[in-house]
Amino acid sequence: MAVRPVLIKRPPPAVWAVLADGDRYAEWVVGTAGSRPLSGAWPEVGSALQYAVRIGPKVLHGRTVVRACEPVRLLELEAQSRLVGTARIGIELRPWGEEHTLVTIDEHPLTGPGGRLHNTLADTLLHLRNRRMVQRLAHVVESDAEAAPSDG
Repeated sequence: MAVRPVLIKRPPPAVWAVLADGDRYAEWVVGTAGSRPLSGAWPEVGSALQYAVRIGPKVLHGRTVVRACEPVRLLELEAQSRLVGTARIGIELRPWGEEHTLVTIDEHPLTGPGGRLHNTLADTLLHLRNRRMVQRLAHVVESDAEAAPSDG
């Protein structure tokens, strides 16, 4: 299991705005080359996105389904890929002081080759991927704040 925290220098509603925008999924999810709505209204439970992953000249598609959603607090996703199986990705948001958010991403494989072959090496690779993913999420959220017009 790969658990990775990051402190984002924006309040939880700002972080949630990015997570709740299905069109922005590929901006922060590492390895994803693009995404589009598949069903439902993201991030309602049961809604899904189709994502693309490029491996050299090949483009592989998978889908991500929302399994649990508590706005501005929790988003649990199930990523589904024919190549590696399924994985659970839990994203928890906690206020940290007045203006920051502690975001914790907890990912682990569920089924398929990823689940059967899960070991210490796989965990290490997930940790590396998730470290980059939380850094990208922080960058996207904090860049939005910098681009927003200031009051006054």
